Amino acid sequence: MKKLIIVTGLLIAATTIKTYGQTSIAAKDAAKHINEKVVICDQIFGGKFLSGANITLVDVGGSHPNEALTLLIKGDDRKKFKVAPEEYFKGKKVCITGQVIDYKGKPEIVVTDTLQIKLQ
Repeated sequence: MKKLIIVTGLLIAATTIKTYGQTSIAAKDAAKHINEKVVICDQIFGGKFLSGANITLVDVGGSHPNEALTLLIKGDDRKKFKVAPEEYFKGKKVCITGQVIDYKGKPEIVVTDTLQIKLQ
């Protein structure tokens, strides 16, 4: 019984560390954290669904072309959202979790799960 309690406690601690161990940064600083997994909390300014490419681009921290960060949601992942994310999140403050990548000199996070974007 003691072992079960200890193992359970360790699992809870490991999960907590994994969740809260990510770096929290401002959207304007995303370019300084390429290839890092981060949490970014900021406002969504807009976005668009490109039907030909079957991708959604969401502007964080500013309007296109001056957004601080772009969220990329690909076709099959877009289907996971109950409503169009570029419309639902527009004007709202959210926290995004994910790995920052560089796309043509601009920071981007690829969103593959709805849990990566949470309303504040």
